Amino acid sequence: MTQEIHGTVADGFEEVREEFAAFVKGERPDYEGQLCAYVHGRKVVDLWAGPEVTAESLYGVFSSTKGAAYLVVALLVQDGVLDPDRRVAEYWPEFGTEGKDGLTLRDLLAHRSGLIGLDAGFTDEELADDRVIAERLAGQRPFWRPGAAFGYHALTAGALGGEVVRRATGRTVRELYEERVRAPYGLDFHLGLPESEEPRFRPVQPMAPTPEQQAVLDGTPTGPHTLASIAFNTHVPGAGELVDHANSRLVRAKGPASAGGVASARGLAGMYAAAISEVDGRPPLLKPDTLALAGQVHSVGHDLVAGVHRAYGFGFQATGHVWYPFLGAGAFGHSGAGGSQAFADPRSGLAYGYTRRRCAFPGGAAPENEAFVRAVHRAAL
Repeated sequence: MTQEIHGTVADGFEEVREEFAAFVKGERPDYEGQLCAYVHGRKVVDLWAGPEVTAESLYGVFSSTKGAAYLVVALLVQDGVLDPDRRVAEYWPEFGTEGKDGLTLRDLLAHRSGLIGLDAGFTDEELADDRVIAERLAGQRPFWRPGAAFGYHALTAGALGGEVVRRATGRTVRELYEERVRAPYGLDFHLGLPESEEPRFRPVQPMAPTPEQQAVLDGTPTGPHTLASIAFNTHVPGAGELVDHANSRLVRAKGPASAGGVASARGLAGMYAAAISEVDGRPPLLKPDTLALAGQVHSVGHDLVAGVHRAYGFGFQATGHVWYPFLGAGAFGHSGAGGSQAFADPRSGLAYGYTRRRCAFPGGAAPENEAFVRAVHRAAL
């Protein structure tokens, strides 16, 4: 039975609905997903599909969470509270060990610290608490010489940047995000989901690969001592599965800034719309110089953890370089391991958010985003 497509698109964005409907038609009957986009602060796409999904359903968005943390850091740089070129150890003295004393905040956010994890790994409970992660990382020997290369800090980036924020302001990323971003705009993008909102959460479903896709996964090197294993904490005996992280109430309650966020597509797109555009009479959160900093490529080339070509801005993924080269220079955002995608393209005024319940193959931004983003971008121009 063909699933019904719910929601609306603005005039001129009908192609987006068609692309979404065509994709849903070819998916499993239990597919759930949401798609939302703004152009210059106006919502132009608001779609969802699935047996029980609504526009208000909430999903674990894994590393798309990092975008909220990086937005807080960008705001503090804009305020003059943080200096990208100041040494991390000046904010956080305990950090300056094991050759890390010269690392700047700019390098830290650009995945250049080498602090992708711990030799002994983290427990599931520790991964729910950014303060604990940061405390344990302070004395850790980096896995490459700080600043010499870059690699994706999958489960540590939010805690590292968050500890700098806490040392500089006395406030947590979660507190500042709630006060300056989420609450003022009423965004359904939470770092720390209140118990009262739990009924709206849709537990993440594991990937359901085809036999051909499973063969690809089986052929991917996953040795226990690789950088990828350490970065994703899979080198720890008995480590939980990816879906367990998002499906943990402890993680959702604490909202670790690397991968513990919960959101709807409206929430993801709304945050990036607020960052670059006037929304509901409020001026953009980020000024032109800060927008340029966020989207300027800081690390580009071979990612030592991902093992492929990647590009990062000031924390954010350089979305045009990583995923969609047709976007404008300076597009920035962050995808999530379950398939979510969220970004802003300041040149076209586009802000985009996508969520899905079942983890997508092969991980990271779900492949269907390519068609959706192209359609939205064409309509926005």
